[in-house]
Amino acid sequence: MEHSATPKNIKEYIACYPQPVRERLQEIYDLVKKSAPEAEEKISYGMPAFTLHGMLLYYAAHTNHIGLYPLTTAVDAFREDLLQYKTAKGSIQFPHNKPLPVKLISQIINFRVTENRAKAELKAQKKSKSKKK
Repeated sequence: MEHSATPKNIKEYIACYPQPVRERLQEIYDLVKKSAPEAEEKISYGMPAFTLHGMLLYYAAHTNHIGLYPLTTAVDAFREDLLQYKTAKGSIQFPHNKPLPVKLISQIINFRVTENRAKAELKAQKKSKSKKK
């Protein structure tokens, strides 16, 4: 299932996979675009990635699961909701043999968008205060 040539964009990445996996990848893509339409898309570390005031999240297809990499803060914040999934420090595995938890993924994406916007706002405030001195 893994592909050898690095795709140039997320559309190419998704197209590399068989139909059932493509649908799951596209579904996550659509959720990110809905929650963060202004997020920039790229391929980073060979995976689809989105940035919005810094890294938002990555995701990728694997042999038995879709990996979502929303950073440690999101995995920690949703720890109770993620008990049925394999998780690590900043990653979550959604097995191919189970439906994607669309509502949960959407909540995680929204959490990351809010987190990144808050960090950007704080940074802007600090920058503004230092200019006034």
